[in-house]
Amino acid sequence: MAGILFIISAPSGSGKSTLVSRLRSLVEGLEFSVSYTTRQPRGSEIDGREYHFTTRESFEGMIAADEFLEHAEVFGNYYGTALSALRHAKAAGKDLLLDIDVQGAVQVMRKLPEAVSIFILPPSPETLERRLRHRSVAEHVTSEEVIARRLQEARKELDRIGEYRYAIVNDQLDEAVDELRAIVLTERQDGEADHKLARSCLTTSRSRRLVEALGSFERHVVAQKM
Repeated sequence: MAGILFIISAPSGSGKSTLVSRLRSLVEGLEFSVSYTTRQPRGSEIDGREYHFTTRESFEGMIAADEFLEHAEVFGNYYGTALSALRHAKAAGKDLLLDIDVQGAVQVMRKLPEAVSIFILPPSPETLERRLRHRSVAEHVTSEEVIARRLQEARKELDRIGEYRYAIVNDQLDEAVDELRAIVLTERQDGEADHKLARSCLTTSRSRRLVEALGSFERHVVAQKM
């Protein structure tokens, strides 16, 4: 059953890239959409592998030509998914995997409500902050302002989790990978799918892990206001 569009979103620092990489090594027939961005490459990133790095002028030209399935401006840089990615995946008989931020995901869900949307979240704000600090050190960006801004943005993104079909709490990597694989195979109606595991990740199921994770963020917000 090719042609399914899988959308995966997560707050910065949630471990989404690692999960997506593991999923692609376990499940065949998934084409990964390489997004366009106007930000500069980081570390070992290569043009055409992690992103198509382009200029702001070129990106805005693509917007004007209506070449994007979705696009958004995040922290001062554009990010977007070309419409051609979906056409290429269908032509190749594959499903398309989008690794995009919440702004872009909401745009796609409104245009293509049949898309399978998956939200990845950390188990607590403390875990997210720790991961952000590790990532910042790796990127040689240790600004407290940047970390605080990303934490604030994460709280806003969590408010939209109910718009997603599925949610995975990334506290144990292997478990999260199993859940992500179960979701993909279930949506494909694959005979090897663990349907029970996939159903437990539905946002409407309000699993214990999801409730606890969301509660930890809510308590953190209240504590900051006191």
